[in-house]
Amino acid sequence: MTNINPYLNFDGNAEEAMNFYKAAFGGEFMGPVMRWGGAPGCDEGDFKLSDADKEKVMHMALPISEGNVIMASDSVKGLGPALSVGNNVTIAVGPDSREEADRLFNALSAGGEVQMPMADAFWGGYFGSFVDKFGINWLINVDER
Repeated sequence: MTNINPYLNFDGNAEEAMNFYKAAFGGEFMGPVMRWGGAPGCDEGDFKLSDADKEKVMHMALPISEGNVIMASDSVKGLGPALSVGNNVTIAVGPDSREEADRLFNALSAGGEVQMPMADAFWGGYFGSFVDKFGINWLINVDER
């Protein structure tokens, strides 16, 4: 079954915000905090990150109830659109299969702007992102671990 969860983007304080939400909802984070410095190629070409950006959160997730997760990351200048109120919330979709991911990606991105086409990701997922024709940000990730 496909699930939908909010994905929140922050300007360098994602970890602080997620700890705030953890205090309110309880529970434990899913896995370790992934930082931008752990991404492959973070020291290459146009993707060369500053030491400060390498410490920013690339991904963290907090389950808040059965099947519901708040996820978050810090914005890094030059990667994706500039962060502003209004584009700081993304809908994250977790389909059960690559086929369903491709179907949803193609249907929802029609007339929009593809940021990353569906492809294998270094964390073990099958991932893509886009802004739909109405300006809504979407992430699609099949967790194949």
